[in-house]
Amino acid sequence: MKSLFAAATFTLVLLASCTPKATPVAQAPKSATSTAEQIAQGKTIFETACKRCHDLPEPTKFTSVQWVGIMNSMAPKAKLTDEQHQWVYDYVVSVKK
Repeated sequence: MKSLFAAATFTLVLLASCTPKATPVAQAPKSATSTAEQIAQGKTIFETACKRCHDLPEPTKFTSVQWVGIMNSMAPKAKLTDEQHQWVYDYVVSVKK
C-alpha cells in the first residue's frame, strides 16, 4: 500500500511539474560539469535526501529532459543547494541503460 501511495504521489508530482506555470521555469542544470567525485556525491545525495520522502525511481527510467523537470520540482523540497542539484542531476543522467 505504501508503494502504491508513493507511486501515485510521484506520478502526481511529475504531472504537476509538466503543466504550464505562470512563473518562469528554473533553468536546466548544465550538462555533466561535475567531476567523478561530485557525481559520486550526487549519488549519495540522491539515495539519502530523495529516499526520505519516497521510494527512489530508477535513474534510467527517465530521459535527461524528464529529469530536468523532476529535479526542478524536487530539489527545493529536498532543500538542495544549486551545487547539490547539479551533482544529483549529473548522477542520474550519467547512469547508463
